[in-house]
Amino acid sequence: MNKDSTPTTDQTNQDQRVTKQPMTPEEVDPAQKRAQKEELDRKGKSLPINPGDRIDESKTLQEKAQQVAVDAPDITGDHIVVPTYFVVNEPDGTQKALHHVKDAEEISDVIRQARVDEDGNRVW
Repeated sequence: MNKDSTPTTDQTNQDQRVTKQPMTPEEVDPAQKRAQKEELDRKGKSLPINPGDRIDESKTLQEKAQQVAVDAPDITGDHIVVPTYFVVNEPDGTQKALHHVKDAEEISDVIRQARVDEDGNRVW
């Protein structure tokens, strides 16, 4: 940040990288996809939780933003991707990763706070 609290180009680019989350099968990291498939193949139904749903507090915000809980066809045949964490902007300008299960109530609160003005711009 600059002295006047304006984000620098590097800061803006970093924030954009953090908030870019995989939303299509093509955007999911192939290594992550392979590791989750191998674990499911090895342990199958004995797993207490989907490998993508695991919470690892040692991960950075960027790593959490890239973690995928679901990358599979649904009952309709559409291939869906669900991020494990949803990255939200806090009022103070920082970003926070909310786990799609553990933090579901807080995610709902964030969604309820979002408003759109007549020009289609999000207003908080």
